[in-house]
Amino acid sequence: MTARERLVRRLRGGGISDERILAAFGRVPRELFVPEELRARAYVDGALPIGHGATISQPTMVARICEELRLTPGERVLDVGTGSGYQAAVLAELGAEVVGIERVAALAEGARSALAAAGYPEVEVHVGDGTLGLPERAPFDGIAVAAAAPRPPAALVAQLAPAGRLVVPVGTRRDQRLEVVVRTERGAKVVRSVPCRFVPLVGAEGFDESRSGQNRAW
Repeated sequence: MTARERLVRRLRGGGISDERILAAFGRVPRELFVPEELRARAYVDGALPIGHGATISQPTMVARICEELRLTPGERVLDVGTGSGYQAAVLAELGAEVVGIERVAALAEGARSALAAAGYPEVEVHVGDGTLGLPERAPFDGIAVAAAAPRPPAALVAQLAPAGRLVVPVGTRRDQRLEVVVRTERGAKVVRSVPCRFVPLVGAEGFDESRSGQNRAW
């Protein structure tokens, strides 16, 4: 059994039940999205540093975000805090039209290269403040956020299509829950939340970078 197959089995054993998502994890080469010196640990179910104070998220959390998005092929999704590009690749494997936004230009460039090498050149990666989204590419059927915010960013909620879903860690820098926010006819509604732990989201609708001990959030 390969390391990638062991990861898929671990995800299934950890409660990930969507076979489409498990199959996507079985196809995405995670080793291409981590620094070369960490490739031996690419399929460990944990976060790994990718530089600039950022990490590639734990596969279990990426899978849970994908499950909560409940995307169908052809839907458009915004990947906030693209980082290494790994989550964007998994979303692309699910058949989504993926638009990413990353705050650090060097990481965005690295993500584009990794995505192209892994076979996902169609994924867009923009440089900018992810807390403000990409209004010029909205509306989005789903928005995935890979860092914790004090509250669901209003700009992202506004860019959801009707019935669109925003999956975002919400809370303090240390105590958070993964919230699923759905845009309804009566406004945004939180339909579910579970405990989680992410680095803080930096930006206009995130945490104040000047007060953080970390260089960046995504």
